[in-house]
Amino acid sequence: MDLLERADELAALRRLFAETSAGGRVAVLSGEAGAGKSTLATAFTESAGARAHVLWGACDPLLTPRALGPLHDIARALGGRLRDRLNVPKTERAEVFDLLLEALDRPPQSARPVVVLEDLHWADEATLDMVAFLGRRLARCRALLLLTYRDDELAPDHHLRTVLAGLPPGLSRRVTLPPLSRAAVTELAHRAGRATPEMYEVTGGNPLLVSEVLAAGAEGVPPTVRDLVLSRLATLGEPAREVARLVSVVPAHAEAALLQGRAEAVDECLARGVLTVRGDGVAFRHELLRRAVEEALSPVRRKALHAEVLSALAATPGVDPARLVHHAHHAGDATAILLWAPIAARRAAQLGAYRQAAAHYATALPLAGDLLTEERAELLEEYSLAAYHGGLGTEAIESRRSALQLREVLGDPLRIGDGLRWMARLSWWNGRPDDARDFGWRAVEVLEGAPPGRELAAAYSNLSQLFMLANEEPAAIEWGRRALELSRRTGDLATEVHAMVNIASAQLQLGEPEGVTGLHAAHDRAVAAGLDDHAGRALVNLGTVAADRFDFDLAEDTFQRILPFLLARDLDGYARHMLGHRARVKLMRGDWSGAAADVEDSLEGVPMPGAFLVQSLTVRAALRARRDQPGAYEDAALAAERGYRTGEVQFVGPAAIALAELHWLDGDEERAAAEARHGYEIAEQVGHPWFLGELAFWLWRCGRLAEAPAAAAEPFKLVIGGDWQGAAAEWARRGCSYSQAEALSCGDAEATGEALRIYDRLGAVRPARRLRGLLRERGLPVPRGPRAATTTDPVGLTGRQREVLKLLAEGLSNAEIAARLTLSAKTVDHHVSAVLAKLGVPNRGQAAAEARRRGLT
Repeated sequence: MDLLERADELAALRRLFAETSAGGRVAVLSGEAGAGKSTLATAFTESAGARAHVLWGACDPLLTPRALGPLHDIARALGGRLRDRLNVPKTERAEVFDLLLEALDRPPQSARPVVVLEDLHWADEATLDMVAFLGRRLARCRALLLLTYRDDELAPDHHLRTVLAGLPPGLSRRVTLPPLSRAAVTELAHRAGRATPEMYEVTGGNPLLVSEVLAAGAEGVPPTVRDLVLSRLATLGEPAREVARLVSVVPAHAEAALLQGRAEAVDECLARGVLTVRGDGVAFRHELLRRAVEEALSPVRRKALHAEVLSALAATPGVDPARLVHHAHHAGDATAILLWAPIAARRAAQLGAYRQAAAHYATALPLAGDLLTEERAELLEEYSLAAYHGGLGTEAIESRRSALQLREVLGDPLRIGDGLRWMARLSWWNGRPDDARDFGWRAVEVLEGAPPGRELAAAYSNLSQLFMLANEEPAAIEWGRRALELSRRTGDLATEVHAMVNIASAQLQLGEPEGVTGLHAAHDRAVAAGLDDHAGRALVNLGTVAADRFDFDLAEDTFQRILPFLLARDLDGYARHMLGHRARVKLMRGDWSGAAADVEDSLEGVPMPGAFLVQSLTVRAALRARRDQPGAYEDAALAAERGYRTGEVQFVGPAAIALAELHWLDGDEERAAAEARHGYEIAEQVGHPWFLGELAFWLWRCGRLAEAPAAAAEPFKLVIGGDWQGAAAEWARRGCSYSQAEALSCGDAEATGEALRIYDRLGAVRPARRLRGLLRERGLPVPRGPRAATTTDPVGLTGRQREVLKLLAEGLSNAEIAARLTLSAKTVDHHVSAVLAKLGVPNRGQAAAEARRRGLT
């Protein structure tokens, strides 16, 4: 079709390609379905001629997207090590990304690579990670990365938005294709001799619809694309129509192998404009056209065509198994699904596309009834593992439960015991600690009836971990030492390190110095062995336990050391959990803006199961309550819902404290005391001095406790005992200004005046209001508060988003911002995307300009 009204966009792509002589560039081409993105991309690559080496990859609308589908297309064109390694099932994703980058790094005298990635709205998670990888590193290559996507099919939370927001400023350009104007549509109709007045109204200026109406040949405007395509098909001979029907069931394009013996029919489709050449095969000129033909097929004909394609592809070496799963599903071929879905799932999991892997398993499982029991159990276990890594908590535990039932039928004690251990782990992960304990004991019981081996060592260590999490330290140490001894005998290093972490964590919770050295030793041992998860857990436990025990210096040192480690290895669950604890430390030490930023980063991203985000929710609840902002009760209630059911003081304590403070600030001392009592009993039972002390303080403040328990931490014992001066001095020594003010608020007129000054400095509006009210009730002088704040952000940016915007305006890349703020690149991507949306600008450069114009930096 004529590139009418696309000259500016074509020129923009040409300019960007010219700039690649100085380093890589990224073009982002967007528009609605049928806007002409593929046509423009094709025209551009043809105009580049011999100066460009064009590499074309496309995402397909398969039942489950192919993991790294576009990279497979590119690898076939490039050949060499990239193609060879990509087709090896266990090749690490990082290796193939590096090989792609190496292939794009060409000598100055050679043709510059143009990598076209089409239809990224259909991309799998691994492909989007590849785009982010290239975006951060493309500057070192003389290549152009041309990305296309449909902006009318992109949900607000689609991960592609985050990836695009993270592209390097100055090196990328967004090109949006609007509909054609009325004048352009009229001109095209005039050229075709079809001066139809309603042409623009019916097509809306969509180039695809315009071209289809003009190509239909008959007078009048067909009401739908389906009618357009079918009327075009009616002009073909039956063999050509059959080719079009076959191609309609093949997303992306139909390669030559699918069309053998049909050369004349294919030529007729090409000559009449029904199909176009695409790569080594043919395709409809647009996905809308393909769908129109496919949807016009009868169910019987559609299944038969999918079966035909499946048969041909299955006999073709190197075909992506995700394509075979797609056609097997639509052909209703259960045998083929059960063959190919697990293969596709394993390949996706190897590439880090865990949700795609889980989707493949979910396609196969309903058809697995006729498999042998052993095969069904393995399929369910693999699905559970993929779901676990993909953050699908319910699916992970239910599939593991089903697998365990099958293992019990088979009667293999080792597999039963291992299944029970996994059920314990998944139950705790999903916030069901009682179930976790039951499964953990059952695993040990079953495995102790078999010869001792790795499975039993892992079950011992699992029990040790559960006891440690419940603050039953002596039992945790005992079972951890059993695991340690057996794992060393069997040479199971992973379980050995796991047990080391459990033992040292329990020692730390008891206040023993061996805990600190033990966790550092476990971390170093795990790092040396490449056991990233265990290495991360060691220092995560050190930092969080130190924070819960108010050893803030140790906690902050540990946060500084471990967070970059976690972020570099995509251990986002640990990192988000740690950020909640770091936010708690900042809250205690008076850095409320820093606490709010850490909470925001922690809560950003996919939902996490269980109680991992309780700390973040309670910190945000406290900040909102003290600042008199909405949402405090919602945060605290969600924290309690997740935390209380664990029965563990690390989660129950913060939730009870948050709700007690909220009710107390509202003047409802009865409800405040009830919430405090809930946590107090658990803290007293396990003997946690700091949670016990803080909850005792709230009970005392509500008039429900006369004296502090002996095990309570010293600052709380002091204030409850009437020594508010000593308590305030101890909090000041620890750098905890808000707690210092709380102690001072229990003192004389001079002390309460100082407490009000601290509240006002921190922005603690409601505590200050409550204290002023109490002073009036006592007939004491009430110092005047500050004027109403006028610092509300006019565009709704959060504190962290303002920080990100400031660094963005300084010209820092997302990677540099992530390093400066100790965040993951994904989190920074989220923030940049949110900033662009709130400022109403399409790119980083305009965001920086808008920020300067509004004085936001």
